[in-house]
Amino acid sequence: MNRRDFLGLSAGMTLLPFGPAAWAATAEGGPKRLIVIFLRGAVDGLNVVVPYAEQTYYEVRPTIAIGAPGTDLGALPLDGRFGLNPALASLLPLWTERKLAFVHAAGSPDATRSHFDAQLFIENGTPGDGTTRDGWMNRLLAALPEPHGPTDAVSVGPTLPQILRGELPAANLRLGPEAARLTPLDRPEISRAFDRLYAGNDALSEAYRQARAARVELLGDLASEMRQADNGAPLPSGFPLEAARLAHLIRRDRKIRLAFASLGGWDTHVNQGKGKGQLANRLQPLGDGLATLAKGLGKDWDDTVVVVISEFGRTVHENGNGGTDHGHGNVVWVLGGPVRGGHVYGDWPGLAKAQLYQGRDLAVTTDYRTIFATILERHLGLDDRQLVQIFPGLPPARSNLSELLAG
Repeated sequence: MNRRDFLGLSAGMTLLPFGPAAWAATAEGGPKRLIVIFLRGAVDGLNVVVPYAEQTYYEVRPTIAIGAPGTDLGALPLDGRFGLNPALASLLPLWTERKLAFVHAAGSPDATRSHFDAQLFIENGTPGDGTTRDGWMNRLLAALPEPHGPTDAVSVGPTLPQILRGELPAANLRLGPEAARLTPLDRPEISRAFDRLYAGNDALSEAYRQARAARVELLGDLASEMRQADNGAPLPSGFPLEAARLAHLIRRDRKIRLAFASLGGWDTHVNQGKGKGQLANRLQPLGDGLATLAKGLGKDWDDTVVVVISEFGRTVHENGNGGTDHGHGNVVWVLGGPVRGGHVYGDWPGLAKAQLYQGRDLAVTTDYRTIFATILERHLGLDDRQLVQIFPGLPPARSNLSELLAG
């Protein structure tokens, strides 16, 4: 393992020009923010945002299709064509408030069905090119105005993900039940020894000091949150807990600009279920966590955009094990204060045999990079030159994406 990887960040200060009005502050002095939630394992987007108006959907999924609105455990109606998985009922208020939108038939243009490769391409921002060493969120961080600090970008999880690896430092922190557990490096005698070892002016020593500063700052925020439990009531579990703590960190630390978290368990080859079952059991805490995040951010929600994405979708037809296999097109979720929600965006290709990708999958008609580019342009104020530096080979955006965010 590379020592920089062990420290959870990388060193260097390569900055791109940035317009002075691009990063407007809130009344409390905080920035506009972007949060990305990665569903690792390829979630079944057709059972998340359900095309209930298409009879083909029910013909090819006889045991796992989500029923039409009004049926037992049926989809929650979004519009005349699509409905929401009933396990995501906690998100309906955001849809009604027009702060939640979806982009259907979206994803990577690369055809791989390898989880490893597809996740890499989503994170490095160069589909089909695995040689890109940094992640696109690190390149985005470099495009934001100075000063750059160790908590400008925060990853929730055990290790720093590829999407945040690069020249600028990013903090990595667990937010689950063991988030504040001390490590050997927190012992004074060990930390002093490491401080002496990395006291120089070289890049690695600077990276070490940035990592230490980030950990001290974020653990201090976490300790404060843990002391504020309401009359000893137990905190929520799973993602809702992580979302609540992430919201707390963002409210307290005005320097956090970017955040990333990933959730596993979406590779539903067997016994996927429909309104109840394996997939629904994963979607419910995800929806509850997103609702918790929106509420927990308070006024900061007005300046935050959250994107939920997976590496690819799943086959249109169910398989012989009551599940779905690796596919292509998927649905991307976009929510937040600046979002013009209450709408399913994208160019829906349909599920007829002739409309499927390679005769088996939902086609990708919206490149995921154009969704993020729209957010970076309209929410964060980046210009075309900066967008191409973050996403080399960026294709033109679909016309209706221009309505996705207020700007």
